[in-house]
Amino acid sequence: MMLVGGVILDESVLFSSFELRGGAPVLVRKLHRSNIPTAICYGLDLSAHKVSELKRLAVEYSCECFLLNASMDDAVNEISTAWSDVGGSILYLVSHNKDSFRKLNCHWLVIVVGVEGASACDNSSMLYINKLEELPLTICRLNKKAIGDAQIVGYIMKPSREEDFAKRGAFPMYPTPSRLIFLPLTFEIPLSSQLKEVDVVLHKATDEIVSIELGSSSESCTRITYTTGMQEVQRFMEDHSDFVVIDPLDNIFSVLDRLKIQLILVGLQDLNVEGCCTIRAPHFLKVNNFSVPDLAQRLSEAKLSFPSIVKPQVACGVADAHSMAIVFGVEDFKDLSVPLPAVVQEYVNHTSTLFKFYVLGENVFHVVKKSTPNSVNLMKSYERNGLRPIMFDSLKSLPTDTENGHSGDAASFKVDDLDLGLVKDAAKWLAGKLDLTIFGFDVVIQEGTGDHVIVDVNYLPSFKEVPKDIAIPAFWDAIKTKLESKKTERATRTFSL
Repeated sequence: MMLVGGVILDESVLFSSFELRGGAPVLVRKLHRSNIPTAICYGLDLSAHKVSELKRLAVEYSCECFLLNASMDDAVNEISTAWSDVGGSILYLVSHNKDSFRKLNCHWLVIVVGVEGASACDNSSMLYINKLEELPLTICRLNKKAIGDAQIVGYIMKPSREEDFAKRGAFPMYPTPSRLIFLPLTFEIPLSSQLKEVDVVLHKATDEIVSIELGSSSESCTRITYTTGMQEVQRFMEDHSDFVVIDPLDNIFSVLDRLKIQLILVGLQDLNVEGCCTIRAPHFLKVNNFSVPDLAQRLSEAKLSFPSIVKPQVACGVADAHSMAIVFGVEDFKDLSVPLPAVVQEYVNHTSTLFKFYVLGENVFHVVKKSTPNSVNLMKSYERNGLRPIMFDSLKSLPTDTENGHSGDAASFKVDDLDLGLVKDAAKWLAGKLDLTIFGFDVVIQEGTGDHVIVDVNYLPSFKEVPKDIAIPAFWDAIKTKLESKKTERATRTFSL
């Protein structure tokens, strides 16, 4: 058995009546992102409209198109010549309603689509699957069988996030150098049949959150309701205690709650050494009601001055988690539209320079980005805004610094100020506290004091600013290392029994 070297999609599996099947472009994109050579073939009797649709799909995802004439042998010879440099098995997907595949006389592996109750696990030159969406699972099975010791990583996240990873080659369906094969989990076919094939699940569960109910105190549990599909994954994890997950759902609770993260970051003080740079959490205060009469006093007691930034306590997973405000006085809290409960956080003057750190297992990377302006320029924006709080969505746009005195040279100066060793120590400390494999956090350096302040932490960032030739191998290594460590833990536990 050889690795899958290429896939030929007959038009009979791509169309539903007159239009392309909804899952067809998604499938072709996944094949393209896995660098699996893909071709589309069709017969002379296909309508001009359908031919046009196929050619558009082929152009968009760099596929080849082949015309099947009456002689299947001629078509096979043409494709074999065009794909002479393709190593491995060639899969030919065709509908069970099309009889021409029975005339094939070649070494292709024929996969017949549309057979109820079919299983792709077969030793013959012909396999049967029920739905087109089963192809990735079939490819992963075949590739694992071909090399024996590969491990399948099933991943689940929203399509746009998947695309951010996949377009940099992070999710190939063929084995990586560390012998990982990536399977996109889909809700279009039973999850149980997919999960029993995988060795580890990588998830961005925050993409699958329906609602979050915060605990009434920092110690109480957060209640999360996931989508139906994610609930099925959750039940599978609970029923299979040895199943490897990156990372366990309970471990991500802290990054969903800005108050919990703030309380964890307070512990950074244990890393500080007298006479050296300080790394710390920003000053903060939880607020349940913006109208309480003693708010000014409570802000002062929390060492908060103005301007301050106001964030929803829920950090992600719900629509308004990124709706924030910068306030300049206690009067700005009146009728403030930031969702409650909220966390009022110290606004650190940081010369418009943000350091984004990414932790991928044992590797730590960082990039420098432009950030929000210092308080002097923010005040000018506040005045231009009619002395109203500056509202923004942190996922879409941030208040920017357009003053000449706070760009270019200032950012370069701040880059030199970064104590990389200190922040890497903090990254290792955070990884231990959070028990997360892949996460990110943002650091700003306070003007005047040089304090390094961690202002945000997030789970499974896309780290797209880090060059892919560095980041993607580190990403694979982080998954592989986690998987191997869990296997070792399991073996040790079994031996001790």
